[in-house]
Order: sequence, then C-alpha cells, then structure tokens
Amino acid sequence: MVSVVGLWGAVQVELLEDTRAQVVRLDTGQACTVERASLPSGAREGDLVVDGRLEPGQTEARRRDVARIRARLAVPVPPGLDL
Repeated sequence: MVSVVGLWGAVQVELLEDTRAQVVRLDTGQACTVERASLPSGAREGDLVVDGRLEPGQTEARRRDVARIRARLAVPVPPGLDL
C-alpha cells in the first residue's frame, strides 16, 4: 500500500472501496492503491487531491473538460434510427 502522504503532486481518485482506494497520478498516469483513510475526509470518485488536500475547483474544471470532450466526440444519431 502507498499512502497519499507519500504522493506529492496531484492524484485523481478513481475507485473507492471499503478500506482501499485506487488513485491515478496525474503527472505520470500511474495507478496506485492507497488506504482509503489516507485520503482527505469527504473524498469521492473523480475528485482531485493535491498534496493531501481536496481541490474542488480543479475537480470541477476537470469534469467540465471531460464533458466538453465527450460532447465533441459524440456521434449524432440519424433521424429514424432507433438504437
């Protein structure tokens, strides 16, 4: 197990389980498993944690960027086509 205390820089919380969490280092893309208790209180999947602190502003900006990219990549469904 790796502790967030030892993770300097920014990580994104990918998966929360009962006692563990998976985070991804934003600088390298490397996924790590950490003790859930080492994350800041109230951390949720998708949150950004920088040097052990939640960053709600950066989290929201990243969510908007992802939504914008997904919308740009969406393929319109032609009229009359039922999926």
